[in-house]
Amino acid sequence: MPGIYLGAILFSLAGMIAIDLTFGLALRTAPWRTTGAVLLGACFFLLWDAVGILTGVFVKGDSPLFVGVDVAPHLPLEEVFFLVFLSYLAVVLWSVFHRRRSAAAPRHADDRVDEGRS
Repeated sequence: MPGIYLGAILFSLAGMIAIDLTFGLALRTAPWRTTGAVLLGACFFLLWDAVGILTGVFVKGDSPLFVGVDVAPHLPLEEVFFLVFLSYLAVVLWSVFHRRRSAAAPRHADDRVDEGRS
């Protein structure tokens, strides 16, 4: 069934956007920084794929789940969307861990225990 892989990636991306917007993790709080980080990450991995394709390490397999559109030789359209999803997932997870770390840290100097005093 052609397109099911791309559909799964887009469905996952939509779910990640919904989670992000619901909890205000990345896109709502810093839209330009989030978009830039996702694009930078996706471009990095596309260059990584290009090097892998040129050296013969990466080759496109045959699957009936692909749409059948190639952006470049051995680079299916689904790969581009997967790399965008992967980069966005990394930004959202970083935001989650950053928020948890910030919430666990003491907010004021008075909150810290001074062991020198009794």
